[in-house]
Amino acid sequence: PLKLYGAQIKQTRAEIKKFKHVQNHEIKQLEKLEKLRQKSPSDWQMISQAETRVQRAAVDSSRTTLQLEETVDAFQRQKLKDLQKFFSDFVTIEMVFHAKAVEVYSSAFQTLEKYDLERDLQDFRAKMQGVYGHYDTWPLANTNPSPSVLQSLASQSAQSTIRSPGKEGEESEDNSMEEAPVEDLRSLGQGPHNRELPTTVRRT
Repeated sequence: PLKLYGAQIKQTRAEIKKFKHVQNHEIKQLEKLEKLRQKSPSDWQMISQAETRVQRAAVDSSRTTLQLEETVDAFQRQKLKDLQKFFSDFVTIEMVFHAKAVEVYSSAFQTLEKYDLERDLQDFRAKMQGVYGHYDTWPLANTNPSPSVLQSLASQSAQSTIRSPGKEGEESEDNSMEEAPVEDLRSLGQGPHNRELPTTVRRT
């Protein structure tokens, strides 16, 4: 509806312009009459004609003023009516929107009020037990390795031995070379004086 105000504003401006023209014409006729009375106060014929023109201008001005008032009044009435309709439609739309929002929030509030926390917690616990099993049945105090673990460790040790035979061979040779001097020292320590003599057993 606001688009229609372009033509109405142009029409109202034309009416105002016409009113100003008529009003200025009336003012000019009054000025001529006053000048004529001052210059020729005895010329009743000219003064009578000037007075007639002033009366006509006054009538035109009054009629134009009335038309302008009616035009402005109608314009203001239509403007207020359109504004009323515009804001009424806006408020109606907002009321419908917020009413729908209140309905949705009310439903959500009722759903939250009926919410069963224990039931969801039980479902959660059941799902956790289904995924991870009965974790509480595993003994924590039993730290002895199982036979399967020992077997896997033994197989890993054997594989490492097979993979590096050269290195272990070198280590065994070094250990034998280190043990040889130790045996020599022990044999030296057990010389002829330090060796134990065989004891003779006397028979009685």
